[in-house]
Amino acid sequence: MSDPTEVLVEVRDLKKHFPARAGLFRKPRRYLKAVDGVSFVIRKGETLGLVGESGCGKTTLGRTLLRLVEPTSGSVRFEGVEITSLPRAELRKMRRQMQMIFQDPYSSLNPRMTAGAMIEEGLIVHGQGNKRERKERVAELLHLVGLSPRDAGKYPHEFSGGQRQRVGIARALALVPKWIVADEPVSALDVSIQAQILNLLVELQESFGLTYLFISHDLRVVEHVSDRVAVMYLGRIVELARSQALYARPRHPYTQMLLASLPLPDPRRRGRPAVVGDVPSALSPPAGCPFHPRCSSSMETCREVSPEMVEVEPDHFVACHLHAREQQRPGSP
Repeated sequence: MSDPTEVLVEVRDLKKHFPARAGLFRKPRRYLKAVDGVSFVIRKGETLGLVGESGCGKTTLGRTLLRLVEPTSGSVRFEGVEITSLPRAELRKMRRQMQMIFQDPYSSLNPRMTAGAMIEEGLIVHGQGNKRERKERVAELLHLVGLSPRDAGKYPHEFSGGQRQRVGIARALALVPKWIVADEPVSALDVSIQAQILNLLVELQESFGLTYLFISHDLRVVEHVSDRVAVMYLGRIVELARSQALYARPRHPYTQMLLASLPLPDPRRRGRPAVVGDVPSALSPPAGCPFHPRCSSSMETCREVSPEMVEVEPDHFVACHLHAREQQRPGSP
């Protein structure tokens, strides 16, 4: 496996704002701030989990990192190369190293193409091998993800949900990428199938030294697969730490509330208050700390000043005024 301290992806102040138009020909007066100044790094060979409630910007962030959605501003560097300004031809070449596993294993597959044709498509686009070599590669990939080479001739509707996701994983692996963005890869699957897909992803990572950004709203799933976890709220990262530390000692009130919402094995145990209220609109986010309207510990500063990310303990970063007093120097996650 690659050196876990070596940075593969570096994100700095990344923003994606969508214009909200009042009419077809009118200039936008407001912008939906789906991603609003996000910074973090992903180290080679690790899995960085990304969690948060629906609508917090997780999927948009994942797509923006790969330039499936063009960023409004900010920097994304992959192996030291700035990809936000790459010309299309160069970006196309770099996509061999960066792939995505999509949330819905049915809608992400072309219903008019066989599994084999979809897996082979990337090889054809990037000029990999001749026809015989590509067919062999497809058979190898299907076997790798737990399917039969005979499944290459089947269409998506002939597979179960778990099998379709395996086809999606095989397609992502076809070009031997270094980095995979997995966007809710098990959320549409039954629990028993989820475990199979998660175990497969872990096995593939160990075999090929893959690096993952694993996006999910399920905190238990993220705990199982992640080395570090980033918590996202209203377009921003509010806490980032090693998985064990974050689940044992969550520092941001939002992280504490998310973890408190998980079912307890013993119903007699009392946890922290569960998440209350709804996520504010990204069209008109609150001033100051975006979480302050839902936070029981908010202060006057929280309503006026946006908190900076600070390192409260080694490799544990929090954007919260409650901890800014403990550690004044800004951190770099």
